[in-house]
Amino acid sequence: MGKGICLSVVMVLFVLFGNAQNKRYDTSMKLGKTGYRVFTNNRTADRNVVTISPIGFDNTAREISIDVKGKVARSEVDDLNNDGFPDLVIYVYNGGEKNTGTVVGIRSDKNQGFAPIFFPDIVDDTKLKVGYQGHDEFLLMEGTLTRRFPIYSVADTTNIKPTGAMRQIMYRVVPDEKGTQKFKVMRSYEFNKQ
Repeated sequence: MGKGICLSVVMVLFVLFGNAQNKRYDTSMKLGKTGYRVFTNNRTADRNVVTISPIGFDNTAREISIDVKGKVARSEVDDLNNDGFPDLVIYVYNGGEKNTGTVVGIRSDKNQGFAPIFFPDIVDDTKLKVGYQGHDEFLLMEGTLTRRFPIYSVADTTNIKPTGAMRQIMYRVVPDEKGTQKFKVMRSYEFNKQ
């Protein structure tokens, strides 16, 4: 009987520990009467499937599932392109030592379906990537997406520490030449962390 109880306790601890490591993300957000439900199991930082369901959209709108590399930390809803319909941003982090983040953007297509909003990779920007080592923070305020991270010394290759300064980048959603929508850098600046 003692072995059975011990085995049961071990199994319960294993299940509890496993659930703590795989914290699923499940939330619903609306802007007015329409919005999104975002769900993922967040099993590994390598790959997760995120399911996005419409709330209050026309009957033609269908649930979609997308693959992301990383774990979903948070999401927000706002009208990013000023068309009167709710748009969604999902913050995804790789979970590594640098905990680099990215954004998955989804816009409402007149509440009849979804379309992507493309987010640029910071390593493709020769100016903004200088001193970048991850540790991103994101915030959405009044249609502007803000990304903030500590700046690291480029010369310091052995004992990598932040310089004490932060870089903040502000993005707005704009149409591109193909008619799709993307986040465009509107402004960036640096400040000393207090």
